[in-house]
Amino acid sequence: MTDKRLLGTGIAGTTLAAVCCFTPALVILLGALGLSAWVGWLNYVLLPALACFVGMIAWALIRRKPSCRS
Repeated sequence: MTDKRLLGTGIAGTTLAAVCCFTPALVILLGALGLSAWVGWLNYVLLPALACFVGMIAWALIRRKPSCRS
């Protein structure tokens, strides 16, 4: 996976996890589908996913950084 694609995936995943984690978007969607029993464990999934995607962004940015070796 190229650095640009890795960075794009990280940004998209972070945005999606943040929207679902910090807004009631996913709660409303699951309630409308009749799956509101799953709302109780969303933080166990979304917070690690958010951390994983933030780590992916950091990794992509570290790999893009030019080395200072001469």
